[in-house]
Amino acid sequence: MQYRPLGRTGLEVSAICLGTMTYGQQNTEAEGHEQLDYALDQGINFLDTAELYSIPPRPETQGSTERIIGSWLKARGNRDKVILATKAVGLSEMTWFRDDGAPGRPTRPQIREAVEKSLRRLQTDYIDLYQLHWPGRPMQWGANPTRWKTQPGEETPIAETLAAFAELVAEGKIRHFGLSNESAWGTMRFLAEAERTGGPRAVSIQNAYNLLNRTYETALAEVSLREQVGLLAYSPLAQGYLTGKYQKGALPAGARTTLFKRATRYQVPGAEEAVDDYLAIARDAGLDPAQMAIAFCLTRPFMTSAIIGATSMEQLVADIGAAQVTLSAEVLERIDAVHQLRGNPCP
Repeated sequence: MQYRPLGRTGLEVSAICLGTMTYGQQNTEAEGHEQLDYALDQGINFLDTAELYSIPPRPETQGSTERIIGSWLKARGNRDKVILATKAVGLSEMTWFRDDGAPGRPTRPQIREAVEKSLRRLQTDYIDLYQLHWPGRPMQWGANPTRWKTQPGEETPIAETLAAFAELVAEGKIRHFGLSNESAWGTMRFLAEAERTGGPRAVSIQNAYNLLNRTYETALAEVSLREQVGLLAYSPLAQGYLTGKYQKGALPAGARTTLFKRATRYQVPGAEEAVDDYLAIARDAGLDPAQMAIAFCLTRPFMTSAIIGATSMEQLVADIGAAQVTLSAEVLERIDAVHQLRGNPCP
């Protein structure tokens, strides 16, 4: 396993991060523990979760993923072996996160309540990387849209949100601060506020990035490289669409789209044709398409870690195996040629 710097923290995280949002709905506690054991054995030292999880978000399952990770950490006694990342919600009309039933906002009292609850569920006294799951201002889904649409809604000032995270760093409850689902403008505003106040500097940004959505390259890639705010790429398999399992309308039993009907981002005009083209590249090169898609992410100079998720051990073994796959110059050239033709159908 390769390890890469997490921003300017001095921490080294595995190039593949284990995402855990299926724990508590698609995966049982026992299955989650089995995945965590295997990932750690394969050299993965980076785990990602959120107060929101499991997915899809529901009041009755909220926090279940953190609880499963927490029971694993307690049973194994290996907290010092992992770099643990979780998240607090941003602007949201969901009302089941806070004790008073308030809709989600990244305000000082809400962030404090969120971190205290996450620490209890995770059975730890500190979080290595605490992330704002999405901004506290109205945003288009995907953070980097290919078509702009102004969104209504209230806004929590970036200064207030960063000050709340600064308090948690000072108290030792969190070590580092990160962003998620953020734009280039938002990232730079957080960095400017940190410079102005001496508050915690964002060390990472967790956004969608895959062969069907390379919008991160438009502006955020330069931010990552110049400011050392590395990308933690979620959905490197485009919620499984890049494996080909959903082609021609297929709905495999037990698959996320089959169960939850939440993949509209990948069910848009042009997506299926783009997937067909990428599947052809993998087939011609004798590559597993899932491993090719993850390995492509790992070739990007702005990539800190690709976040994988699996509902079966078979999927997990294959996905972690992508860390050992080297893509040839010819494969990378063909991928770029498809991107030139198909663009970003699923931003």
